[in-house]
Amino acid sequence: MQQTVITIINPLGLHARAASKLVDCAKHFEAAITLATDSAEVDGKSIMKLLLLGAPMGTQVTLRVDGADEEDAFLNLCELIKNGFGELEE
Repeated sequence: MQQTVITIINPLGLHARAASKLVDCAKHFEAAITLATDSAEVDGKSIMKLLLLGAPMGTQVTLRVDGADEEDAFLNLCELIKNGFGELEE
């Protein structure tokens, strides 16, 4: 299992477009993917559950990836989140 605590840095947080990008990335992997805050843990392949997580900018989430292709999934998802889901201004 791969796990890290990562901060949501894009200005709008984990809103619909960002959650969609996360799910689009996650669904390419067999591994189980979860995101957790202090109050909830959700399936990283479910856009509805990600939206219900309510993670605005600055929220620290725990990303957990477990399964056959966990290393690739973990690296790709960390990169996506660290890059602000492609929403950061240059």
